[in-house]
Amino acid sequence: MSAEPDGPKDRLRRFATIWSRAVFPVTSTSATRPEFEKQLLPLAHRLSEALRARAFDANEARAVGAALVAAHCTDPEALSRTLDCVDAYLVLYCGEDSSDAAQEDLRARAARLQHSMAAGFAQALRERTLAEQEAIAQAALRAQGLVAQALHASEARFRAVFEGAAIGIGMADLEGNILQVNGALLRMFGVSEQTMRSRNVREWRHPEDASHTWKLYEELVRGEREHYHMEKAFYRPDGTVLWTNLTVSLLRDADGNPQYQLALMEDTTERRLLNLRLRYEATHDALTGLPNRTFFFERLEKALGAGEGQRFGLCYLDLDGFKTINDSLGHAAGDRLLVEVADRLQSCATAPGEMVARLGGDEFVALTTGPETERQVDELAARIMNVLLAPVSIDGRELTVRGSIGIVEGPAGERSPAEVLRSADITMYRAKSAGGNRFELADPEADARAITRHGLTTALPTALDRGEFFIEYQPLVHLGDGSVRGAEALVRWLHPQHGVLGPDQFIPLAEHTGLIVPLGRWVLEQSVRQARDWREQHADAGPLRINVNLSPCQLTHPGLVQDTVDILERTGVAPDALCLEVTESALIGADDDLLKPLRRLAEMGVDIALDDFGTGYSNLANLRRLPVSILKLDRSFTQSMQQFPADPVDLKIVEGIVSLAHSLNLAVTVEGVETGAQAEQLRILGCDTAQGWYYARPGPPDRLHELALVDATG
Repeated sequence: MSAEPDGPKDRLRRFATIWSRAVFPVTSTSATRPEFEKQLLPLAHRLSEALRARAFDANEARAVGAALVAAHCTDPEALSRTLDCVDAYLVLYCGEDSSDAAQEDLRARAARLQHSMAAGFAQALRERTLAEQEAIAQAALRAQGLVAQALHASEARFRAVFEGAAIGIGMADLEGNILQVNGALLRMFGVSEQTMRSRNVREWRHPEDASHTWKLYEELVRGEREHYHMEKAFYRPDGTVLWTNLTVSLLRDADGNPQYQLALMEDTTERRLLNLRLRYEATHDALTGLPNRTFFFERLEKALGAGEGQRFGLCYLDLDGFKTINDSLGHAAGDRLLVEVADRLQSCATAPGEMVARLGGDEFVALTTGPETERQVDELAARIMNVLLAPVSIDGRELTVRGSIGIVEGPAGERSPAEVLRSADITMYRAKSAGGNRFELADPEADARAITRHGLTTALPTALDRGEFFIEYQPLVHLGDGSVRGAEALVRWLHPQHGVLGPDQFIPLAEHTGLIVPLGRWVLEQSVRQARDWREQHADAGPLRINVNLSPCQLTHPGLVQDTVDILERTGVAPDALCLEVTESALIGADDDLLKPLRRLAEMGVDIALDDFGTGYSNLANLRRLPVSILKLDRSFTQSMQQFPADPVDLKIVEGIVSLAHSLNLAVTVEGVETGAQAEQLRILGCDTAQGWYYARPGPPDRLHELALVDATG
C-alpha cells in the first residue's frame, strides 16, 4: 500500500495523477499519459489556489475549463470525469487539515468551482466549434466558387473536410431533399446514409423548436438571408432526443442564385444534460431534494409579479424542538427526520400553483398561488399541521414532530419577496412564542412592532456612545414622618425617532444583546455621582440613599464587585449610600456562586434589596441565606388598598410579610402607592418606606428636594 502524500506539492501531484488517469482515455491528444499529467498539473495548481483563496474567483475556474478544451479534452465525457474528480478529490488533496465547518465551506466552494469550470469548458468548446464551422463553411464556399477553375482539386479538398470533420455536415437542395451527409452526422442520428437521404429537412420538426425556427429556414431557402444559427432538438429513430448547435448556410451558384443549403451540427446533448444537472443541483436542496432558497425566491418573485386579480399565500414552517433532537440523537438522526418531514410536506402541496421548499436548517416554506388563496393557504397550513401529527420512527425511537407556522396572504404586486418572507418569519416566531405547534396569520401591527424591536436592537450599541440615555429619579418616602430617604434611579432612552422610551421597551433587548453590562455600569456611576451631589448640596436633609436595579446578566458578570468598588472610590461615596435592587425571580434557587458577589457587596456596607417580592414564589425560608437587608413588596399587593375597605386577605398577607421581614431585621419598601388611603394603610401595617405616583412621578434629580411630600401621619 502506498504512503499518503507528505506535503502540499505531493498532494497536488497526486490529485493531478488521479485526474489524468480518469480523463486521458477520452482525450484526443497525441501525448502520452505522463505528458498529459504534466499538462494538468498547473491546472490542478490553479484549482487548488482558487479553492483556498480568500475571495471566490469564478474566472479562475472558467479558465481551467477552457484550458481543458485547449488540451484536446473536447469529449463531453472528459468534462464529466473532470467534475467527478474535482468533486471527490479536490478538497481531500488540496483542502489541507481544517475543522469540519471549514471542510463544509471548502466543499461548497468546490461545487461552485465545478459549475464555473463547466461554464468555461462549454464556452471554449462553443468557440472552437464555431471556428471549425466557419472554417468548414469558408472551405465549402471556396470550393463552390472554384468549381469552374479547379473542379477535381476543390472536390478532393471539400471531401476531405466533409468526411474528416468531427461535427455533422449535411447538404440539401432548396426543397429540403438531403443530398449528402458525412459520417459524423450519421453517427449522431444513429441511422444509415440511405435512411438519412430518404428524409426531407422539413420533416425534422420538434415540439421544443423556437417559434422563429422555421421562419428563418424559409427566409434562407428563398435567398433572403445567408445563414442562421440556433439550438435545435431532433428526434432519433429510437425516440431519444438529440440536441444540437445548428448552423445553416445558403450556397449560391456562379451567378449568385440560391442552390443548396449546408447544415453544420454539433452534438450538445451531453452538455445540455450536464447543464440541467448543474442547474438542478444549484436550485434544489441536496439533503431533501426539495427546491432550495434560490428556486423558491424565483417562484415567489414570479407569483408576486402576476397580473391583476392574482393572489399568493405563504406558509413559513419551523420545527419545534429540532435542536434538542440534533443534540440528543446526533445530526444523522436529525437529517433523517428532515427528509421524512420534507416527504410529508411534499404530499401536502400537489395542487396546481403549490410548491414546498427548504430554506435551510429546519425551516420550510409552502407557497400557493391563484385568485382564491385566502381559503387555500389556511387549508394548506391545516394539511401541514395534520401530516406532522404522526410520530417519526428513527433508530427505534418514536419522535414527535411539531411545528410553528407563520402565514402571509395577499394580492400580487404589492410587496417584494424580501418583505413577504420577513413578515412570514416574524409571524412564525409569534406562533412559536405562543407555545408552538400552531399557525398564526400575519398582522401588520405585530410586524411593525417586531420591526421596531429589531431597529431598537440594532441602534442600542451606539445609543450609549451618542449619549441618548438619561436617568430619572423617583423618591423613596419614609411612611412614619413623610421625609425623603432616597430615590430609585430609572434609566430612559431618548430615541431620535421614537422619543422617550421606558426601560420595559429596551432593557430586555439590552439583556439579549449583552449591552446591559456597559449600560448598567453607566447607570450605576451616574446614579452614585448624583447621590454624592445630593449629599453635598443638601447636607441638612440627612443622608440620602440611591437605589439602582441590577439585571440577572449583571448579577452573573464577573466584574460586578470590582466595578462597584471602583465607582464608589472614584466618586468618594460611602457604600451605605448605595442600594442594589435584585428581582426575586433572579435569586430563586440561586447557589452560593451566584450569591457570593452580593455577599461581598453587603459586607462592604452596600444594601441589597429583594425587588418585586411576592411574585417569584420563592421559599420564605430562603430569606435567611440571602444577603438582603430590604424587601420591596410588588405593587400587586397595594392594588386592593386603593378603595376602602381594603381586601382583608391582602391586608393579612402584607401584615404577615412585614412581621416576618422585621423579625429578620429586614426593612420593607412598598411600590405603586397611588393614593393617601394606601399610604395610611401601609403605615398602619408597619411598612417602612414607599414610592409611587402619590408622592411623585420619576423626574429630574433637582426635583427631589422640591417635592411637596404628604405627611404619612396625616
